Amino acid sequence: MLLAAVDYYRPDTLAEAVEALDSTEGARPLAGGQSLISILKLRAASVDLLVDISRLEDLRAIAVADDGSVRIGAGVTYDEMAMSPDLHRSHPRLSQVAAHTVDAQVRNRGTFGGNLCHNDPINNFPPVAVALEATMHVTGKDGDRDIAAADFFTGYFTNALSSDEILTGVTLPALNGRHMGYQEIEIGEAAARAVAVVATSNGNIESASVALGCLPIPVRRPQVEEALAGTPATADAVAEATAAAGEGIEPLSDADASADYRQAMASVVAKRAVMEAIEGGQNG
Repeated sequence: MLLAAVDYYRPDTLAEAVEALDSTEGARPLAGGQSLISILKLRAASVDLLVDISRLEDLRAIAVADDGSVRIGAGVTYDEMAMSPDLHRSHPRLSQVAAHTVDAQVRNRGTFGGNLCHNDPINNFPPVAVALEATMHVTGKDGDRDIAAADFFTGYFTNALSSDEILTGVTLPALNGRHMGYQEIEIGEAAARAVAVVATSNGNIESASVALGCLPIPVRRPQVEEALAGTPATADAVAEATAAAGEGIEPLSDADASADYRQAMASVVAKRAVMEAIEGGQNG
């Protein structure tokens, strides 16, 4: 189906983009367009004005700070994340995830910020942002503000941005000796996904952050994190600590998997993600 008629504007600056978004009630920012254009073609949503922010240099950089944290511009593509030597050094598992997200054509156009803002339950990066306790940097007509990743995602395909606001970048804290594990069960796009960030010492787990995806919003599992802290970094201990990962979550049912299946698989992907993070630490 062809795209319906829509006004289009390519601003030269971030300020012009914000002004355009504020000027029209039905305006939406356009970055890579890999999700938005498909939705518009299917008539699942409509807009009056597309504000093309894909060429704004303010959104296109990856910068690692002296403390090891990294700021990724919202307009950085998956391929640019995968190819970035700086990101590979600071957050190597995230670089690998970007390298294997969808196909090469989409990786060349799809953007980190678009993946986060769209918040499709099957999207790769929302649970990563939550597990890493990322900070989302936003600008709008009232100026700049920061939003914790845990507060950014508000429901299926929704986020905390106002209509005039643009996600400009995301800061991921330094790993500081921690390691990230990322695991999913692929049925169709994805049936279950977990991200774990784990610190170990002397064969024990010092701390763990565990987030689940494939949900209306990505969620941390504090009861699992508490159970992991101080336990041996072994498969049996991790299996016991992650057994309750699916309790209380409300996954969706669709053609790929039922809600019951997704709930049952939460503990499976959580265990695998934690073990991957542990093994990353053991392997250097």
